[in-house]
Amino acid sequence: MFNKRYSAPGAAPATLATLTSPSEAPKPTVRLVEYDTSGFVEKTIANPAELPPFADDGKVRWLDIEGLGDVALFQALGEKYGLHPLALEDALHVGQRPKLEPYDNHLFVVAQMVYRNPENEMCGEQVSMFLTRNFLITIQEEIGTDVFDPVRARIRAGRGYIRKLGADYLCYALLDSIIDHCFPILEDLGEALEEIEDEVLERPQVSCIAKLHRHKRTLMQLRRFVWPERDVCNALLHDESGIVSKQTKVFLRDAYDHTVQIMDFIESYRDVVSGLTEMYLSAVGMRTNEILRVLTVMSAIFIPLTFVAGLYGMNFDYADGKMPWNLPELHQPHGYLGCIAIMATIAIGQVLFFKRKKWL
Repeated sequence: MFNKRYSAPGAAPATLATLTSPSEAPKPTVRLVEYDTSGFVEKTIANPAELPPFADDGKVRWLDIEGLGDVALFQALGEKYGLHPLALEDALHVGQRPKLEPYDNHLFVVAQMVYRNPENEMCGEQVSMFLTRNFLITIQEEIGTDVFDPVRARIRAGRGYIRKLGADYLCYALLDSIIDHCFPILEDLGEALEEIEDEVLERPQVSCIAKLHRHKRTLMQLRRFVWPERDVCNALLHDESGIVSKQTKVFLRDAYDHTVQIMDFIESYRDVVSGLTEMYLSAVGMRTNEILRVLTVMSAIFIPLTFVAGLYGMNFDYADGKMPWNLPELHQPHGYLGCIAIMATIAIGQVLFFKRKKWL
């Protein structure tokens, strides 16, 4: 997840080549969606010859490419639509930082999309977008794992503004879907942190610190991608190329606010993780101190008992009555029981003394 792939050191810039193996970079699927206020058409494109041209006919065209396993397709894409080779290189060399780069005839947007897989594990992939007037090209790493189904559903149903505005609004809608899918992940993370907090307070275990480190790494990854996506939204708000309309900029402000809200959540949860880590260490330290205190008290109780037992154990007289310095009660029939009673009295007295001092 979130692996950065580098081209070979010294490689020529703007060289189109996928940096993944064929199994990691599946053969792309290309879908074209054309729509306006009156309707929409959705179809699959089998070969580059079927790619639609730029057309100023009032329709919005969305070319959605999933998979990076066909370099020839991307070369044809760049030649047909005049996409800059450096931007195409960044689209194939996944792991880029979210950014917005303006070119002569298009805007190049990189975003990092996070989502939950069927095993409820957090995954991520890069989404590259080429935005022109009434035309949007998106390039994704994987097939069938994006978070754009709500956007597709709005296009098919004609709900909202999506079929009334241009490709810049479609670009906003996709960015907004990417950003909003961070909220469920943060909600799950917040619930997990609450469970860890209860566990730390009741029964701190080594597994707690492992979970906290894993959640901390997740927050670092989210911060790494959401922070620059906030800058992307801000750059689109201040775009001067004319590709982003004033109507869309109003919606982009809302997306920008969402990124700020997510950053607030991330920073808050990072503080919670740090606090729980300190709480765990304090709980473990207090537990250790409790154990050491009990052991110390037990040692203090047995010290005088050991002294008495040792003293009697080294002074037995086998010649009955011949030694005047025998210990008291050595030759009495109940001397052993008397010694045990004295030792018990000493132990009980120490326990009462320790309780009075609140050491127990």
